[in-house]
Amino acid sequence: MRKATARAQPRIELGQYIVADPAICHGQPTFKGTRIMVWQVLDDVADGRSWDFICNVRWSGKVPLAAVAEAVKLAETAWLGPDAPKGRRSSAPVLA
Repeated sequence: MRKATARAQPRIELGQYIVADPAICHGQPTFKGTRIMVWQVLDDVADGRSWDFICNVRWSGKVPLAAVAEAVKLAETAWLGPDAPKGRRSSAPVLA
């Protein structure tokens, strides 16, 4: 019988505020220094909550505004790819 070898997976820095660490939340992307998963904040954005509410009320100041912006940009790159044109893609008004 072959013995399983434990191979340590490296921590992956996905940005200034976001990290994927196998030792934290099973390697799901989280905001550094927290166990708040990026998908949770993106879900709040998708639900139409203001970024100010997300940062200051929902997550009690643990997620800075710049971290929410980084999460949205990361999601955009994951969805559209790194070679997608930058800037607004729609003429629809931006909701604040």
